[in-house]
Amino acid sequence: MLEQLAGTGRGLDSKAERQHRFLSGASHELLTPLAGLRAQLEEARLHPAETDLSELVDCSLRNVDRLQAVVSDLLLLLKAGTKPPHGRTAADLAELVRTEVSSRAHRSPVLLRLIPGVAVPAVEHEIHRLLGNLLDNAQRHARSRVLVEVRQEGAHAELAVSDDGDGIPEADREKVFEAFTRLEECRSRGRGGSGLGLAIAREIVRAHGGTIGVEESAEGGARFVVRLPLADPLPGQGS
Repeated sequence: MLEQLAGTGRGLDSKAERQHRFLSGASHELLTPLAGLRAQLEEARLHPAETDLSELVDCSLRNVDRLQAVVSDLLLLLKAGTKPPHGRTAADLAELVRTEVSSRAHRSPVLLRLIPGVAVPAVEHEIHRLLGNLLDNAQRHARSRVLVEVRQEGAHAELAVSDDGDGIPEADREKVFEAFTRLEECRSRGRGGSGLGLAIAREIVRAHGGTIGVEESAEGGARFVVRLPLADPLPGQGS
């Protein structure tokens, strides 16, 4: 009993620590643009004659955009795991990838290796958000290209998004899925993102009964691998 109580206590401590990190990260992400916005407005009030109104508005809007992005991602993170199973329909994962890739402005070339007819039970707009977050992350860190693959692996569909960037050290490959985690150097705030994209991706995958992990890509960068349960075969694809 004492061992069980000790284990429960350790679990509560770990949960409290995660909540503390989350709240600390959320506070920092919200306070940073607020502080910038306040500094700009106070400077304009002190020196109105020297203030370029157009520049002030542009800078203020950038900070507002940043705040809006963080708040929107926080709300999405809270909702990501709550979709009921009956909200899902069988969807061709390769077609979802093609649709998402075709709708994006490409910062780097996206190569596709897609096996058609690999169906998953999906809330389609959530899978599009998952794909968008993984592609955002890959394009942010790729040197020259991104590769997206879809195939069937046993009883699961496998989606992989790879880049040819600097990769993620093995010790950090679980940490990157925690909210507001940014690794030093190459994966920093200066490269963009709210720090919530991969946390949202993990919650979407979990809500669909799947798993997500990261490994080294063939080009030495990061390779994010999603495995989802298969749906029944799509019409015309056989049994």
